[in-house]
Amino acid sequence: MKKEKVNYLFCPYDGKVLNARREISFEIRLTSRLILDELCFNWNKKMLEEKINQSIQKGNKEEFASVREEYMQYIWE
Repeated sequence: MKKEKVNYLFCPYDGKVLNARREISFEIRLTSRLILDELCFNWNKKMLEEKINQSIQKGNKEEFASVREEYMQYIWE
């Protein structure tokens, strides 16, 4: 029985060049997500504090009560 031979032929690719992208590591994605969450949390808390102060200055008890309920979720620790 004869041995089989395999011949390979190189054909250059003439199509569009594809560039590989490097994945962002999990640690960087997690850190950036945590930083964005903390920034949003602090901004929302600051805005609610300003709304509470404005409602106190105006003397509007209904607005104060509604904003206070939202603010309590930020300080429930």
